[in-house]
Amino acid sequence: MHLNPPEWLTRRGGSLRTGIDGASCVVMFDNQPQYTLKPIPAKGKYSFEIMQTVNGRRLECSQIFSAPEEALQGGLEQLRQSLGW
Repeated sequence: MHLNPPEWLTRRGGSLRTGIDGASCVVMFDNQPQYTLKPIPAKGKYSFEIMQTVNGRRLECSQIFSAPEEALQGGLEQLRQSLGW
């Protein structure tokens, strides 16, 4: 799955890469993986999972989306807010 990185991420030197499963994406800073975002099934639709790659901590999410791509976009927005950007 290919996503264009949002402006807030590229402005801070970040990028996105497709995860090894083809369904998730990896948020990179300085060419190092920092977060993985993965769409997950939720109530017949999709939510997302955000995990820090260095320690396995997860950010909580409760939003529901109709498509995996929308869930990843929502996950990126949740990550932006969690980072205070």
